[in-house]
Amino acid sequence: MKFNLPLIAFFVFFISIAQSISGQSKNVEEALMLKKQMEANSLVKNIPFSSIGPTVMSGRVVDIDVNPKNPTEFYVAYASGGLWYTNNNGTTFSPVMDNSATQNIGDIAIDWVSGTIWVGTGENNASRSSYAGIGLLKSNDKGKSWENMGLLDSQHIGRILLNPNNPEELLVGVTGHLYTNNDERGVYKTSDGGSTWVKTLYINDSTGIIDLAFVPGKFNIIYAAAWEKDRKAWNFKGNGGGSGIYKSIDSGSTWTKISGGNSGFPSGENVGRIGLAVYNENTVYAVLDSQFRRTKKDKDPEESDGLTKDEFKSMTVDTFLKLDNKELDKYLKNNGFQEKYKAENVKQLIQSGTAKPQDLANYLENANSLLFDTPVVGAEVYRSEDGGLTWNKRNEKYIDDLFYSYGYYFAQIRVDATDKNKIYLGGVPIIKSDDGGKTFTSINGDNVHADHHALWVNPQKPGHLINGNDGGVNISYDDGANWIKNNAPAVGQFYAINIDFEKPYNVYGGLQDNGVWRGAHNAVENSEWQQSGQYPWKMILGGDGMQVQIDKRNSNIVYTGFQFGNYYRLTLNEDKTIGIQPKHELGEQPYRFNWQTPILLSTHNQDILYLGSNKLHRSLNQGDTWEVISDDLTKGGKKGNVAFGTITTISESPLKFGLVYTGSDDGLVYLSKNGGGNWDLISGELPQNLWISRVAASKHKKERIYVTLNGYRKDDFTPYVYMSNDYGNSWKNIGSKLPASPINVIIEDPENENLLFIGTDNGHYMSVNQGSSWELFQNGIPNVAVHDLVIQPDAKDLLVGTHGRSIYKANISCLQEVNEKILAKELHIFKTDNLKHSQRWGNPYSAWSKPNTPGLDIIFYSQKPTNYSTKVLSSDKTVVSESVLKADKGLNIMSFDVAFSKKGKLDYLKKNKVKLKTAKDGKTYLPIGAYEIEISSAASSQKINFKIE
Repeated sequence: MKFNLPLIAFFVFFISIAQSISGQSKNVEEALMLKKQMEANSLVKNIPFSSIGPTVMSGRVVDIDVNPKNPTEFYVAYASGGLWYTNNNGTTFSPVMDNSATQNIGDIAIDWVSGTIWVGTGENNASRSSYAGIGLLKSNDKGKSWENMGLLDSQHIGRILLNPNNPEELLVGVTGHLYTNNDERGVYKTSDGGSTWVKTLYINDSTGIIDLAFVPGKFNIIYAAAWEKDRKAWNFKGNGGGSGIYKSIDSGSTWTKISGGNSGFPSGENVGRIGLAVYNENTVYAVLDSQFRRTKKDKDPEESDGLTKDEFKSMTVDTFLKLDNKELDKYLKNNGFQEKYKAENVKQLIQSGTAKPQDLANYLENANSLLFDTPVVGAEVYRSEDGGLTWNKRNEKYIDDLFYSYGYYFAQIRVDATDKNKIYLGGVPIIKSDDGGKTFTSINGDNVHADHHALWVNPQKPGHLINGNDGGVNISYDDGANWIKNNAPAVGQFYAINIDFEKPYNVYGGLQDNGVWRGAHNAVENSEWQQSGQYPWKMILGGDGMQVQIDKRNSNIVYTGFQFGNYYRLTLNEDKTIGIQPKHELGEQPYRFNWQTPILLSTHNQDILYLGSNKLHRSLNQGDTWEVISDDLTKGGKKGNVAFGTITTISESPLKFGLVYTGSDDGLVYLSKNGGGNWDLISGELPQNLWISRVAASKHKKERIYVTLNGYRKDDFTPYVYMSNDYGNSWKNIGSKLPASPINVIIEDPENENLLFIGTDNGHYMSVNQGSSWELFQNGIPNVAVHDLVIQPDAKDLLVGTHGRSIYKANISCLQEVNEKILAKELHIFKTDNLKHSQRWGNPYSAWSKPNTPGLDIIFYSQKPTNYSTKVLSSDKTVVSESVLKADKGLNIMSFDVAFSKKGKLDYLKKNKVKLKTAKDGKTYLPIGAYEIEISSAASSQKINFKIE
């Protein structure tokens, strides 16, 4: 049984399907049903958000599905930004999933005959920001409505296969939970369009299916790639004995393992992620992230030893900066350096003085030896010429510089339908081979971002490629020699945002793999910049962009950085970058920096800067020098290949200097009342061992503190939100009435102490009573992860930084006025701004342009749903316009076009001997003067005044 949602439905309504539903599935259902109810009853459902972009840097693509009869028409699936459609070869896109309950996608499949869309929710990559899904979605009306077809507890879906000859027959490869084990993973099959499902392949509760591929023209022959992995907050093992290749000859009903044994394809604990490509019934390709270790005897005879650790001990800075980047990257990869260490980043650290060449030797001598023994093999290509019975490794040399140390993020392979020896591999670059994988060349040309996850190869036109990567979509018609960039959608994946106090004010943000950007909040987002050459947003730093702090005295001074605490002081008007990351003393254990290292400028003194590792650091001189003002504020870390036991959030009270709070990834909240002189652990009564996503000291009461905890890395979706009015001695749970979804951020309004805003992994909420109750507040924002929130106090704008749909803005001046007295009234009209008159109203500049039209939005509160009469009166009490408006309970908007009604114009001219000009758009706009707005019902009436100046 299923529900078809009406066109106007904003959320998908889920019901049970014909299979057992785990407790987690029930929680998903309950959360989505509660959110749907909150949407219908929200007091602020009529207050809109608008997208302010940016678009040009885009976000991570996970799949592309192209109309085989018209390749200018295709869909693009973004990891956390939803599904987008184009029918003009990527010139423009329209969103398809904004009516759905999630924007998180692992894979898509389109039946181009009927137009049916299938979306497997939950990203198939296993990155730090790969968000869980809610099963399999289906739309029969091009995304106007959606129905859930089950697999609610899958969380992440790797691949969907549609039978091209029978659209009712479908296979789904489920990877399963990212951070915990679960049974809803493997291959699922339906023969009735999703009404019923059968699990046809299951390995174990930690092994899922990451890829599926069938023989062109023969859907009965299908291959499946199984992937065993184990991700924790402190460690990621992307390989295991469950990984392998399976084959079905009955359309996925039964399966046989064809890897391992004497097949020639590796097996065992070191088999990582596998990608598949099928040329015909005999020829099959597989790319493997091989975690087997290299040995000296494995080295190619022509391969030199390259750089060695000892060379760096005496190397000068000048010599280091002249090193070949490929040689340096090879050293970093072969010695197991973490993914943050690339040649370009390391040279930047050396040049700025943040690090020395000797550190590359010391790093190996001090680090966990597990990471730095014999390096892994990495990417390998295998080919079978007998339908998977036997496999042969194709690459003659190591495929270096493709996966680096994180092949779990890639493993995509494609084969040209017209040439079995022509294949493509997606990794950090995108590379191709013309000899079946023996040798490769890079096609990662100009205008193409790194980190490739999707590729469509035109089966009718060799060399025509559509590529999806961490930076959006690229199209090539000459086999990768040249690329077009197609980044119209606003799908930026922001980790953090901030604002300055310029006029107009600027918005700043750090993005996943797309650096740090800055742009005016009112910048127009369109394609005109391609003619001027000036995109309104500018990148100010590369890498994975992180938190941003801006000096209020001089917005050219910006503190920001990339992953793992690599932070800088930027002087934008001088194009100057100075590294400021605190460094440990010789002989001291290295500091542990979180992927998203927190940084904070003191509101009391803009020269004072805080930065968190596993300890709290303070600089009194803009980061030039640092002092450690705490011991370890974590539980001490854990053995693993991911930095853990780190500070994740810092807050200083704006009411008292030195009143500082920290939160850690292992669940500790500390307080210092004397600038780090003493520290008290205040999280003993809070839920334990959870990621502290935010601590927020109150702007109104120095004893008050808000804390949010995030269980995402344990597949725990409970909304943990707490408030204390006594420095954390006691806590009040204020999150229990929120739908289940991990909490990323909480902020308190600077003017109204009762007004709170919260961002979760699936939306945005507000409270007008300090969390006693919550309202869904995301009119105009799809169901996307909200990572950060900031309020521009002068403009009274709330900025919402999403991880998948860029940045949204709403004016909250009316919300800041809301109090118990207003909520007790039958009707309340909020004050409105005056207008500046213009002769251009309704008059276009030319016959080809659109006229400039004014508008006035009057916001009013109604205690109950009812109809209101609205009137606009001139200073002589003439009714110049009137209407009837149906109001909801809560805040409503009366939109007035600032023009006379036909009757209002006649009545006004009877009293006023003036000449009124009718604009070219046919409207007669109000002249300069004072006006009154009256809103009334049978029970109440109110008036406010405004002027046209």
